[in-house]
Amino acid sequence: MKLRSLLFVPGDRPERFPKAAASGADALILDLEDSVALEKKPEARLAIAEWLAGERQVPCFVRVNPLDGAETLADLAAVLEAKPDGIMLPKAEGAASVRALIELAGGACPPILPIASETAAAVFELSTYREVAGHLAGLTWGAEDLPAAIGAATSRNPDGSYTAPYETVRSLVLFAAHAAGVPAIETVYPNIADTDGLDGYVARGSRDGFTGMMAIHPNQVTPINTGFSPSDAQIAHARAVVQAFADNPGAGALKLDGKMIDQPHLKQARALLARAEG
Repeated sequence: MKLRSLLFVPGDRPERFPKAAASGADALILDLEDSVALEKKPEARLAIAEWLAGERQVPCFVRVNPLDGAETLADLAAVLEAKPDGIMLPKAEGAASVRALIELAGGACPPILPIASETAAAVFELSTYREVAGHLAGLTWGAEDLPAAIGAATSRNPDGSYTAPYETVRSLVLFAAHAAGVPAIETVYPNIADTDGLDGYVARGSRDGFTGMMAIHPNQVTPINTGFSPSDAQIAHARAVVQAFADNPGAGALKLDGKMIDQPHLKQARALLARAEG
């Protein structure tokens, strides 16, 4: 499943589902958690189940409610029969939360995408996702719930960049995803009107090793898809690196376009080509 862009849609706004599906997003996240008021969750479950039961044009994840509340079981009971392509688990705290969700689902659960950084305890469980990698669709993080959980005023500096504690958490989730061998999904960019800021944020995420990103508006999908897709120049260079080593079997290091390349460059080139072909 290609996961460059994952677009959130409130579960109680079914009139938005078709527009979201037509946005070009690689996947939708049909939300039953934060964007849906408690009294509207039953109707949101019904709307999502009805949508999932129809002819699906784009993979659909369902964000259920956190395991520490009373809503998760009802969420799963409503949507699992319609076979969503994945479940997003908020406030996840490592492998134990993944196993608990699978148990609540009756032992059979679609791939799980944990939001892995929304509590203080979650940060200390990031390394355990390797234990349940086979059940994961990826790993992502959030920059809003954690400051609220620890009583911080904000996760951002005045210029919109993350403060040091949240930069650390972002990095740890990135490494945890790669340690587990699953896609690393960047968190949302909340300023919908700031297109230049979004472009920069996407470029930074791609540069740092994230392979996709969540979106909160259809207008964000195309820039995200573009930013997390290798460019023609990157593909051409990667092919040249692979070809250079193919032409020189046994070489540990080579010169290409006046620069030295070695095995890490070859590994990086192969990974980029795999993403381009996926």
